[in-house]
Amino acid sequence: MFLRTGDLDIHVQVSGPPGAPALLMLHSLGTTLQLWDGAAEALSGGFRVIRPDLRGHGLSGVTPGPTSIDILARDALAVLDALGVGMAHVCGISIGGMVAQSLAAQAPGRVASLILVDTALALPPPETWRERAALVRAHGIAGLVETIVARWVTPGFLDAPATHGLRRMLLRTPAEGYAAAAEALATADLTAGTTGLAVPALILVGEHDQSTPLASARALQQAIPGASLEVLPGTAHLPPAEAPDLVSSALLRFLAPAVADPLAAGTTGSGPSRNTETDHRTRDASHGVT
Repeated sequence: MFLRTGDLDIHVQVSGPPGAPALLMLHSLGTTLQLWDGAAEALSGGFRVIRPDLRGHGLSGVTPGPTSIDILARDALAVLDALGVGMAHVCGISIGGMVAQSLAAQAPGRVASLILVDTALALPPPETWRERAALVRAHGIAGLVETIVARWVTPGFLDAPATHGLRRMLLRTPAEGYAAAAEALATADLTAGTTGLAVPALILVGEHDQSTPLASARALQQAIPGASLEVLPGTAHLPPAEAPDLVSSALLRFLAPAVADPLAAGTTGSGPSRNTETDHRTRDASHGVT
């Protein structure tokens, strides 16, 4: 479906029971809502899964002029408004995770819980993003695809069908949409708004993520009181593509209380989960990981 929000037509897919707890899922730079296909399938039995294409990505509109993480967060809030959703669990990866942080800071009463996947408080240096935006505007995205994808997944996953899907998403991203989002990353620093957020939070990071490594995840964990952190083995920057079952399992464990109580997630008793860090690289039980 398409939702008209101000100056923008936003493409959105919604799955799951209408009366179930809402789960908003925000994708990464240069991909689309399809990045979450595996997780959405696993979660839509118990949640109303809402997946928009970000401004300038997928089938959503491209608008002239600069954008920002705060603007992208307001787009996401407008989607919730249009769908009549008062409160949602919010999950975002990479730039989507930064949008999720901004959404929680702007409208804390709308966020039941926060799931931040391979993201950060900030992604310096800004010159890197400005140079990439200029390059994409001048020459398109095609020449950068292999360099970008090599950071998204581990070397052994480069020829996987899911990775070919990532390449297609990237190639189909409008140059201006990608460039505007890259420039938004150049100026983004979510530290002030994220620090002290009073919301149950789960932080996931790929074991081999070079773009937003474990240090970035730990900084997020320290910023959000009570946040839990899990390392996802054998994955790089986009675990939903490399290991959708692993990601889905982590989300289901965290969100399980919401099935019984729409206002609960990641909670024990009446308070948020205790600050913990879990490394699944040594576990092989429910994840099929060695």
